Amino acid sequence: MAGTIEQKLAAQGVVLHEPASPVANYVGFVRTGNLLFVSGQVCVDPQGKLIAKGKLGAGVTVEQGNAAARGLRHQPAGADQGRAWRPSTRWSASCASAASSTPRRTFSTGRRVLNGASDLMVAAFGDKGRHARTTVGVASLPADAAVEVEGIFEVS
Repeated sequence: MAGTIEQKLAAQGVVLHEPASPVANYVGFVRTGNLLFVSGQVCVDPQGKLIAKGKLGAGVTVEQGNAAARGLRHQPAGADQGRAWRPSTRWSASCASAASSTPRRTFSTGRRVLNGASDLMVAAFGDKGRHARTTVGVASLPADAAVEVEGIFEVS
């Protein structure tokens, strides 16, 4: 199934790449039973460069944030060997958001940013790729990334 998913995405110009090794004292994913918990991933291109750096609403546009959320890393290497993947059951994203003393100037459209990841899941899995999600604004993210995304997947 993974090959089919990769083919669907490649036909839309999306090429998945292998994740980099964690840079701190954690692992990229943990499997418990048939659930795979994927650690928060800052969204980088195949060369390891951040797709969007800085704060949304202060130099990073919604479109750039959306592209970063869509730029998810490949599933953990070897995690799907001989197993069927179910689309993510839940996404969570953090958006490094500009703060302001004026509420109207505070970045509050993180939901549009996370649509990048949601759209990617629907592109890969069709209607079965629809999922629950949470988006929060934060003061900062690792390496000054604009977006960090994590997910829970079911494997069998």
